[in-house]
Amino acid sequence: TPEAVRFRYWMHYAEGSAMPPLLLKLVFTMLPRRAPALMRPLVKGVAAKALAGFVDPQLRAHVDFWEAELGRSDWFAGDQFTAADIMMSFPVEMAALRGGLADRPATRGWLDRIHARPAYQRALVAGGPYSGAGTGERTA
Repeated sequence: TPEAVRFRYWMHYAEGSAMPPLLLKLVFTMLPRRAPALMRPLVKGVAAKALAGFVDPQLRAHVDFWEAELGRSDWFAGDQFTAADIMMSFPVEMAALRGGLADRPATRGWLDRIHARPAYQRALVAGGPYSGAGTGERTA
């Protein structure tokens, strides 16, 4: 079915396509903070160029894609919640933490629906909420 094709696509897309630019965003954001003091200005410049020239445009393209797809249906694989939505929850959460969903109503609505699910609420109780520090780490 078309939904099965979308399901398989999003299951693989989450880690194979969505996560690499999010990981690069994390790395290039953290590099200047972790660099030795003498190297910090150079590392900051390189990181800023990498973010502006490659990482941020890639992230915008991915988020634009999510927005278009979620404009077609409430969930990533169709009209039903599936494991594909669970797989996509982490990339979308990370994009939201990095401020990438401000003008994306369909993606923001999807994230609100995920947050409203009882299983998500139980997971927050068990694992704690995501921190707002922008590192993607959960608080203790």
